[in-house]
Amino acid sequence: MATAAAAPPLYASSSSSSFSARSSSPNKPLFNNIFFLRPPLPSTKLKTTTATTPRLSVSAAATTAVELGEAPQSSTPAKTLPFRVGHGFDLHRLEPGYPLIIGGIDIPHDRGCEAHSDGDVLLHCVVDAILGALGLPDIGQIFPDNDPKWKGAPSSVFIKEAVRLMHEAGYELGNLDATLILQRPKVSPHKEAIKANLSALLGADPAVVNLKAKTHEKVDSLGENRSIAAHTVVLLMRK
Repeated sequence: MATAAAAPPLYASSSSSSFSARSSSPNKPLFNNIFFLRPPLPSTKLKTTTATTPRLSVSAAATTAVELGEAPQSSTPAKTLPFRVGHGFDLHRLEPGYPLIIGGIDIPHDRGCEAHSDGDVLLHCVVDAILGALGLPDIGQIFPDNDPKWKGAPSSVFIKEAVRLMHEAGYELGNLDATLILQRPKVSPHKEAIKANLSALLGADPAVVNLKAKTHEKVDSLGENRSIAAHTVVLLMRK
């Protein structure tokens, strides 16, 4: 029997069957009417090229952006964002002989916040959160503690200025979430009064102002009743 030579795997038959194995003579090939087809060779070779993008300088990139109708990026935060988020943090030492004022409410306690102003840790924290959302300097830069003008000043002055800046920039309060951290005294009996006063100072619906209070499990200065701290997160919305 003749051995078929190696051929490409593609083939076709002119008959109805793919191949025929009938043969009356051993000298005749077993495959009849079979045409082996080689795939056509490509006439041209594909050439792969790698595109290179020229580097632009900062000034050239800005010019190109302007030519394309796109505003060049700026290091100054745009004030047209639909939302802005800010975080505030403040901490004060607790010392005898000072009043303890939280959210504008005088809380009975044997210690109070040592500070240049009234030491209202919550309002200071809220002011910093609003200023941070607006991309402005913190409360210490706008109301420096070495300025005699702010000696003993109520922190409501600071928060009213922060609210004014917020409206001037075209924003209003979306919601506020604050957390007080202190070992003593218990804040729960005063929470509603603090929340109501804070909402009034912000000119906001009390439903969008949230206040929580936690102890520090007797750990470090907070847990040893030597200090008080607060965290605040605010969401500002474009008017």
